[in-house]
Amino acid sequence: MPLALITGASRGIGAATARTLAGTHSLLLGGRDLPALQALAEELPDARPWPVELTDPTALAAATSGLSTVDVLVHSAGVARVGPLTAAPADLWRGIYEINVVAVAELTRLLLPALRAAKGHVVLVNSGAGRSANPGWGPYAASKFALRAYADVLRGEEESAGIRVTSVYPGRTDTDMQRTVRADEGGEYQPERYLRPESVAEAIRAAIAATPDAHPTELDLRSRPVR
Repeated sequence: MPLALITGASRGIGAATARTLAGTHSLLLGGRDLPALQALAEELPDARPWPVELTDPTALAAATSGLSTVDVLVHSAGVARVGPLTAAPADLWRGIYEINVVAVAELTRLLLPALRAAKGHVVLVNSGAGRSANPGWGPYAASKFALRAYADVLRGEEESAGIRVTSVYPGRTDTDMQRTVRADEGGEYQPERYLRPESVAEAIRAAIAATPDAHPTELDLRSRPVR
């Protein structure tokens, strides 16, 4: 079966994506929470944990060195903090960029030979904040705008090698990250108003399953009332 590596697979959109691709792909489940990754791996066929610190270049290089072909790389790991720019010191900016941008770029760079060998597919889970930046979302939105630019460049550089690159822009999604965001905003958490992680995962699956003549470059997802 084709191999899919999913970062942020311990929960949220990453875990939902792993469940959606199970049965059609062998899975490497990336994340920091080893017990959660192990529990998910036991639930799914042909899945194993891939507990790697994405911000550690040495660990990342070691973990990717044995991968000769990778058919699908889903970048779902990410961090978000909201608040005014006056409350965003340099360390906060650096921390968000390290996970949301730098780790994505480095992991992809290390896996490019394996992705080229498979004519693989890179999926980047972006955000509505990567389309429009609102007050209080400075560092996070900036990182997602940077991720959007990175995807555009990667797509342009690697399409001739047969690699497809898809950016997915979900609106607010019912995840642990969203709970943290709403707490930072001081707002009520209303999961019924948000996308389900499974809905985002299904869009990712559809992009990956697109016929070879099609290159799904961008997917925008917004929640809507279910009647």
